[in-house]
Amino acid sequence: MSTEVKVPAVGESITTGLLSVWHKKDGDAVTAGEVLFTLETDKVSTEVTATDSGTLTITVPEGEEVKIGQSVGTIAAGAAAPAAKAAPKPAAPVAVTAPDPVKTEPALPPVRGPIEEKPAAPAPAPTPAPAPAAPKAVVPDNARVTRKKLSPLRRKIATQLVAAQQTAAILTTFNECDMSAVIQLRKDMQDDFQKRHGIKLGFMSFFLKAAVDALKAVPSINSRLDGDELITNHFYDVGVAVGTDKGLMVPVIRDADQKSFAEIEKDLAAYAVKAREGKIGLEDLQGGIFTISNGGVYGSLMSTPILNPPQSGILGMHKTQDRPVAVNGKVEIRPMMYLALSYDHRVVDGKEAVTFLVRVKECIENPMRLLLGT
Repeated sequence: MSTEVKVPAVGESITTGLLSVWHKKDGDAVTAGEVLFTLETDKVSTEVTATDSGTLTITVPEGEEVKIGQSVGTIAAGAAAPAAKAAPKPAAPVAVTAPDPVKTEPALPPVRGPIEEKPAAPAPAPTPAPAPAAPKAVVPDNARVTRKKLSPLRRKIATQLVAAQQTAAILTTFNECDMSAVIQLRKDMQDDFQKRHGIKLGFMSFFLKAAVDALKAVPSINSRLDGDELITNHFYDVGVAVGTDKGLMVPVIRDADQKSFAEIEKDLAAYAVKAREGKIGLEDLQGGIFTISNGGVYGSLMSTPILNPPQSGILGMHKTQDRPVAVNGKVEIRPMMYLALSYDHRVVDGKEAVTFLVRVKECIENPMRLLLGT
């Protein structure tokens, strides 16, 4: 009895996916619960497991686009393991006959006749044939370029980025913040924080809390257009952009306004693990009202982030770099970070965008206000 291996439904509106990797080979014995293959869609990657035990037969190779519900293989229940190959029979011995011994006699000088004793005229030297031209090396096309289909996730990212540029009036405003206070606070609290909560205190939780504070101060950035209506959100589910081998994903920190620094750090750490293992689910990516992107981890000094539709704002963090700045009339070297806020100008006015970014700057430069809620 055989059971079909079918592509499962992985979310609403998803009808196709890419069978990216088979984790088992054709003819392998599998047990129920083992991972068979990875399905990539335009939103998430999903590992599909075996529902029965038996011998796997693959009917659709990896790299093919498949439909939800399509059969990609079968599992034959109770199939016996393949028998060991019989050892090859030894070949029959072949008789080898020794050659007859050859009598060797001393060579005699050649006997020359009267004509042979006369000196012969030298024969003309043969004209050497021209050497053939060396063939030109032909470099196959596949040695110079690699061609492969875009994954559904990469296609979705490309479509959304183009749509954001075409449908929103994107404008970016910049500011900079002095990271001295938050660096010192993090240094002072790190050991106690880690002992108490079992996780390190990072910078992202400060910026996430600062963004929530600024969203409360400037509600228009927590709004979005829906046709002719403006929808203002009264919750704070903030997305944090995470770079993976398969593309950019934006998992969401739910109710960030109600969570402590430790809870936010644990959520971020859990998403980092899921991203590395390719296990971020569709439910992890939905419902964000604002996004934070940290290009500084890659060394970016300044950028203009692109909106994540239908959101109206995205905050770009960048590399912290020591720079000379004026402090109380004197030049000092301070760890500075450029901040960038891209926003939909149809929803957010320039004054509101600047106010938001200044609020984030104030929270980072005086992080105690985040802890005290002032």
